[in-house]
Amino acid sequence: MMAKTRTQYVCQECGRVSVKNMGRCPQCGNYNSMLEELVEATTKKSELRGLSGRSTPRRLTEIGADVEERIPLSIEEFDRVLGGGIVPGSIVLVGGDPGIGKSTLLLQTSIQIANAGTVLYVSGEESENQIKMRAMRLWGNGSGKKAELPEDLYLVTETNLETVIEHIQALAPGLVVIDSIQTTYLAGLTSSAGTVTQVRECASRLRELAKSSGLAIFLIGHVTKEGLIAGPRVLEHIVDTVLYLEGDRFQSYRLLRSVKNRFGATSEVGVFEMRDNGMIEVSNPSEAFLAERMINAAGSAIAVTMEGTRPLLVEVQGLTSATSFGHPRRTANGIDFNRLLLLVAVLSRRMGLRLSEQDVFVNVVGGLRVGEPAADLAVAAAIASSMRDIAVKADTVLIGEIGLSGELRMVGHMPARLHEAAKLGFKNAVVPKRLSKGESWPKDIQILEARTLRQALEHALVGE
Repeated sequence: MMAKTRTQYVCQECGRVSVKNMGRCPQCGNYNSMLEELVEATTKKSELRGLSGRSTPRRLTEIGADVEERIPLSIEEFDRVLGGGIVPGSIVLVGGDPGIGKSTLLLQTSIQIANAGTVLYVSGEESENQIKMRAMRLWGNGSGKKAELPEDLYLVTETNLETVIEHIQALAPGLVVIDSIQTTYLAGLTSSAGTVTQVRECASRLRELAKSSGLAIFLIGHVTKEGLIAGPRVLEHIVDTVLYLEGDRFQSYRLLRSVKNRFGATSEVGVFEMRDNGMIEVSNPSEAFLAERMINAAGSAIAVTMEGTRPLLVEVQGLTSATSFGHPRRTANGIDFNRLLLLVAVLSRRMGLRLSEQDVFVNVVGGLRVGEPAADLAVAAAIASSMRDIAVKADTVLIGEIGLSGELRMVGHMPARLHEAAKLGFKNAVVPKRLSKGESWPKDIQILEARTLRQALEHALVGE
């Protein structure tokens, strides 16, 4: 007797389920995102699912507070983002644009972990020969010499999740990598691989396996054109950690950013450089971002931004040019476009710069994207420096948020920012004036306090 099926429509962006087709999803508002799926309708008693053996209520005082033992990695930047290593029983989702280096990074990790334990790498997108060639290149460090790969690294090309789970139970590895979650499927579901139902159910099944067996699982996820993990947002709620690998494919630097971590700090960032022999960690990213900086060039300023708990020094470049059109252009690369419009308005109204006749371009060097307002002062200084053709002092960093009245406002983690600037040899720091004494600031860098944007530019520009 054939199982009865019913038709439902699922939004591929938010996971909204509807019994009828709609041109626009009523939940997320996206057009043409509702796709048809066939769901098996059964009257049998549902199969028991969940974490068996963990459903007995216990007093909180009876539960031990032992720290989870982590699996350390030799890649310190990856360790930083994970919170100190891989937690057994955790499930980690890694997303990023195609070709950004997700598979390369996790294959490097698998090779290193396989020296101490068994690792299973499951691929649904590449052949075994392709992965073997990449592994030889990564393990040989680009030397061209034949290298012996670890014996405990297993590879399988499979997309059927039931078969993958059988392999896991047979090998009992300590780490499993699924590349990618959008290519895996459960045969019991009639929908195709990559649909909302398949992605959600596959991730849930893998989570149950990880929690019940103490197995660490890494999932590689595709992203949408907006840069978000493809599939329902519930996928990000299922996993313990969500990491994004960011960067421009035409730039060598990659940023591994943590946006969710149940075992460590969120918004932590690791910096890597993509080379022929794989992803190489950058131990001092501030120095790398400033390596090709032109000293005493007009339109260049140094900002100190916080990426998680790490302060990073980045070069902000500004360029003004007489417009050839009726409406001047505003181009922002690495900062929020609306933030640029706000700063241009403040410079025009409070500083008297005639930017209404100028095209304004702002760029953050190195492919880094700065989202916090602490970079406001550096952006404004770079624009004013280009407009006046006067360089910002080469040994000066600028930190501060700018208000609409042209005032400077204090930002957080100021001691850490100043310590990082002093460590890299900067002698001066232009910062907002402190209204109350808090943490002590370092003594090996001169602090130039300013109450307004005008005062800050007088401190920062050469000859002002």
